[in-house]
Amino acid sequence: MRAVVQRVGQASVTVEGRTVGAVEGPGLLVLLGVTHDDTEAYAQRLAERIWNLRIMDDERSCADLGAPILVVSQFTLYADTRKGRRPGWSAAAPRPVSEPLVEAFVAALRGLGATVETGEFGAMMQVALVNDGPVTVVMDQPPLAPTGPERDR
Repeated sequence: MRAVVQRVGQASVTVEGRTVGAVEGPGLLVLLGVTHDDTEAYAQRLAERIWNLRIMDDERSCADLGAPILVVSQFTLYADTRKGRRPGWSAAAPRPVSEPLVEAFVAALRGLGATVETGEFGAMMQVALVNDGPVTVVMDQPPLAPTGPERDR
């Protein structure tokens, strides 16, 4: 999973002229991409990391402030631009894989106590934000620590 996390004063997402999600800051806008080998465990871990990330004023986290989070799925975070002029999308997971994992990420944030708004999966969205700071952090979810027999290798 890959997330672009922006500290915002406000953010919103509209689809076909209607607002489907919005937060008033201080808060975060999280653009979230999913790749093929991501899991619900990765979604849970990334949610915990973002909820506790100390990028708010005075080195506090959203958990400290109860700050809201707007999550917008964005497969383009896995664009491959190494060759030619047209990005490749093969690293982005297809909808049957990515949609449930985006939902798991949102559910994990809510389970931690976050107030979460979302975009609309797969829709053409317009995202508006006021970046506060500006503060923007890119996070890639590393593999989880191995458990059981894998741990002993």
